[in-house]
Amino acid sequence: MSRDRDELRKRQNDEEESKRYAEIAGLLAKIAEALEKGVVELYNIELAFDEVELQIPSSAIETLPIPITITPPPQKVAEAKPETQAAIAIAKTVEIVGKKVVELMRIGFEEPKPNFTGKVVEVKIGATKSEGGTRETSFVLGGHELPPYYYLTGYKPPHLPAFGGDTFDMKIGLPRAVRQVFGDALDNPEEWARVWVKKFGAEAIDIHLVSTDPTLKNASAEEAVKTVDRFLQVVKTPIVVGGSGNPEKDIEVFNAIANAFPSEGLVINSLNLDMALEKVCPNIAKTNAVVIDFSPMSVEKAEEINRKVYTWIPRNRILLDLNIGGIGYGTEYGFTTMERSRLAALLGNELLQHPFNVGAANAWGAREAWMTMDPYWGPKEVRGSLWETLTCVICLLAGADYFMVLHPLTMKVLKSLREYLFSDPKPRDPEKALSWLSTKLPVV
Repeated sequence: MSRDRDELRKRQNDEEESKRYAEIAGLLAKIAEALEKGVVELYNIELAFDEVELQIPSSAIETLPIPITITPPPQKVAEAKPETQAAIAIAKTVEIVGKKVVELMRIGFEEPKPNFTGKVVEVKIGATKSEGGTRETSFVLGGHELPPYYYLTGYKPPHLPAFGGDTFDMKIGLPRAVRQVFGDALDNPEEWARVWVKKFGAEAIDIHLVSTDPTLKNASAEEAVKTVDRFLQVVKTPIVVGGSGNPEKDIEVFNAIANAFPSEGLVINSLNLDMALEKVCPNIAKTNAVVIDFSPMSVEKAEEINRKVYTWIPRNRILLDLNIGGIGYGTEYGFTTMERSRLAALLGNELLQHPFNVGAANAWGAREAWMTMDPYWGPKEVRGSLWETLTCVICLLAGADYFMVLHPLTMKVLKSLREYLFSDPKPRDPEKALSWLSTKLPVV
């Protein structure tokens, strides 16, 4: 008898459970039907699920069942359990957000139409045989009519940024990471330049004539001319000629070089307000050389030196260097100075409508870039070049045009980044898009 009662009780339990399941299934069917119609209103119910799967019909956006309206009577809300009250509050928030989403989705997208009236001048660097020089390559910088990387329909930046390799005309102290890459070539500046171009693809060579510094070798202007001549013979890229930074000696050196190579499209690096500009600009004006006007992180002084240099040299032969510090050493200030200058140029300030030069090797001035430190800072063999690379990337975002770099790895990464930023269409494969990133130690 006891066994029969147990079987009967079990059958009754099974029937009750089947009935509950049927009721739930029926309720869910009604909810699904309501969802397909677009609006659901639930009153005074509590639902608890382990897992819910809703199948939204693939219809037009306008027919999607959002927002969902839940309007239980206030008294029921007040009497509900705390978790139920919280759920109701969340549901109301979702309702508000849902309505806003639907509202936004119905607004058509209109591409912004920037109102910039200014244009950065185009500056030609280097001169090929057909242009009166002996260079095998030349390139143009500038020409911007919009801030950098405005990916608007139909707009393409007129000229891509370019990257030059730094060399020095005498032996100086360099970070070990640089010595390891160039080895014995550092003992021969012309060979250093050749390696830059042939092995690492430098698009120009920067010669820093530090030997002319009166406090070092005090090499003569004639010796500087001979050095530049050797570089012109060894490499056929455009050449950027830098002085020692002594305002009086640089005038002497720049005048001699301008007289010796009037048609090579050299870049004279640099002029500044400490120099007697009237003693050097008229001579440079007779050549096809470009000058870099240097203004250390000051928009106002940039305007001042440009205004003075215009007296002799055409605007389309002037680059602007607002100076940049490495990360942790003034990068932020340098970035904002460039950004303010470029925006002012595009808004019509003609005194600032010049392509930017960046002395990215300044990044190595940060001791954290090269000295032995806690392992947290990573291997110093790549830390310096990454320091320089990140400094350059920041300047790229500010719209910089020409970069003087010290380490080949920096140039390698920047060229890959340039290829991606200016490719059209861009790679959709994330691995290809970010191929310039790697968890492995990079090799140059």
